[in-house]
Amino acid sequence: MVGGLYFALNNGGNPAYFVAGNIGFGVGLIACCVSTVALSSTKFLLIPSNSKNLKEGEKPKGCFSKKMSYVLIAIPIICTLIGLIFSFNLLRHTDKVPSLVAGFVLFGISLVCGSLISLVASVCRQIQNTFTNKERWKWSILVIVLGSINLILGVCVLLFSKNQTFIAPGYVLIGLGLVCYSISSKVLLLASVWRRKSKLSKRIPLIPVITALACLFLSAYLSEAELVNMAYFVPAHVMVGLGAICFTLFSIVSILESGTSN
Repeated sequence: MVGGLYFALNNGGNPAYFVAGNIGFGVGLIACCVSTVALSSTKFLLIPSNSKNLKEGEKPKGCFSKKMSYVLIAIPIICTLIGLIFSFNLLRHTDKVPSLVAGFVLFGISLVCGSLISLVASVCRQIQNTFTNKERWKWSILVIVLGSINLILGVCVLLFSKNQTFIAPGYVLIGLGLVCYSISSKVLLLASVWRRKSKLSKRIPLIPVITALACLFLSAYLSEAELVNMAYFVPAHVMVGLGAICFTLFSIVSILESGTSN
């Protein structure tokens, strides 16, 4: 985050440094959110135990304190808000192409952080045994909505922008939407097996596989397109990285499926 802000603020008039700095700042925000996922997962073994042995509202032994749970959920919320504020500030400069490019990508990154709110909240609330049937699918729907916003915005940027500079952020937004869908697999899995058996839980890990393949197919298409137009060079390589992220989430979801299976 610090390095990204440094390059964004001290770019020496170089648009590449400005855009890369803002994107680096956004990646730092995602890293902060992921750290809360890792920290909240240190007590993951309580989830199947709570689901099987405790009634709703009973406090499990060894869970997080109430304040700690709030802090873990608050971190991705704060990161999401910071990212959205920065992105909207960049997007209001409609006459500056570098600001728009950085703003679109940072907005997409912020929605990935928003998706991680749902994951952290689901994990923490199940560890605390405060997860209710009323909210079972609400967190999953939130992630799917955020991913769809990224996907639709990316398509709109590609369709309605005549400037080739926006080819990269358009495809990156689509890729970030697919990452959100990959995150939704973890949230869906946690919701589907909480205090009940679900036959579809063994199929949920296929979601990140599908999104990873979609990213890689798009990358292959863009790699061919870059032979004609170099504007496709950056998105072609970025989509490979986003596909790798999706496939990494497949292994994590598979482990979660094994850990939560009855």
